Amino acid sequence: MLAGTAALACASALLAGCSGGDEGKPTLNWYINPDGQATQGELAEKCSTDQYDIAVQLLPTSATDQRTQLARRLAAKDSSTDLMNLDPVFVPEFANAGWLLPFEGDVADEVLGDDVLDGAAETAVWEDEVVVAPQWANTQVLWYRKSLAEAAGLDMSQPVTWDQVIEAAATEGGSVGVQANRYEGYVVWINALVEGAGGAIVEDTEAGREADVTIDSEAGREAAAVVAKLADSEARQPDFTTSNEGTSLGRMYPDDGPGEFMVNWTFVYKNYEGLIGQPGGPAGQEAFEDLGWARYPRTVEGEESRPPIGGIHVGVGAYTENPEFAQEAAACLTSPEAQTALAVNEGLMPSRASVYDSDQLTEAYPADLLDLYRTSIDTGGPRPKSAFYSQISSAVQSSWHSPEGVEPDTTPDESAEFLNSVLSGEALL
Repeated sequence: MLAGTAALACASALLAGCSGGDEGKPTLNWYINPDGQATQGELAEKCSTDQYDIAVQLLPTSATDQRTQLARRLAAKDSSTDLMNLDPVFVPEFANAGWLLPFEGDVADEVLGDDVLDGAAETAVWEDEVVVAPQWANTQVLWYRKSLAEAAGLDMSQPVTWDQVIEAAATEGGSVGVQANRYEGYVVWINALVEGAGGAIVEDTEAGREADVTIDSEAGREAAAVVAKLADSEARQPDFTTSNEGTSLGRMYPDDGPGEFMVNWTFVYKNYEGLIGQPGGPAGQEAFEDLGWARYPRTVEGEESRPPIGGIHVGVGAYTENPEFAQEAAACLTSPEAQTALAVNEGLMPSRASVYDSDQLTEAYPADLLDLYRTSIDTGGPRPKSAFYSQISSAVQSSWHSPEGVEPDTTPDESAEFLNSVLSGEALL
């Protein structure tokens, strides 16, 4: 599955120049996140050429741990880090540190073509340079049981607010699934709530540590009100304060009960489709057809929601000994064909608009779901684009967790004060 166990065995921590089998033929190490391992292994094999091989190296599960491992390697000028999968939020930090080799000329045009969706393209550029190649784009939508929404009298053909979703679930004995553990997923939720109310956690991020902290605002208070409402609602799930992307999946199809509303990433559809008739999944095709989807809920009535933006970009390490080969490989690994395979096999959706119109995708997904994905990615709200994002995220987590203690009148102010202190170096995380 991972392009040969020999490639894995030879990739010890900082060994460069691992042989691909043919003497003198370089091996490019590609550090991947665990999502879609099978397909990414196949892509590594297909994108290997007569001139080089690509060997897959697995990063930790957590996005934060992935960043830490890659940052340590690149800070040490590790030449064996040829290719790497990066969460978009860490691109500014890596580019600002000079750890990424920018794409130029025809290769830049190839990896960031005109059909790359705006939400993905915006996170691939730093200081007017294309520093990564978008591979797959991610967004969150509202997943729900159609029968639950119908019983609550909630018209899902129209935009819905968080208040409506929470009240509908509570009324019918259902629940609302979110990501509220103290980790990056919680910041994804908070950021989407703030942006959905017309605000931002920070602005003027180009100023670095001098960025304008703006979470203490009406938008910040509206966001806190949603968190507090769910925390006090009968619709909250038992593991609310430690919830993540996987914890609420089984509550969509319980053995008994109405199910849930859940905000989660694009992998959900393929997950449930593969679990029909199995524990934790739909009991049969009829139950699977009770699965509904809608645009991310609105923070406030009348204000368009800003769905979260995620995904993976492929970067080339600045210290690679094979820069031309590595950039050529990155273009192959992020090609329309590669994006199609990741979407069809793994539920990891394309960053290119053209791929959504391919026959393979239209056969694999309902047309309205594809349109929802594409629209949400194109109009979503990315997290702050800052070289200091890891500090911003950690400061917000510290101030807003536990969600049971979030108060609209105090939490935004306290978090703004702490975040300002962290960025100015007056406080430690």
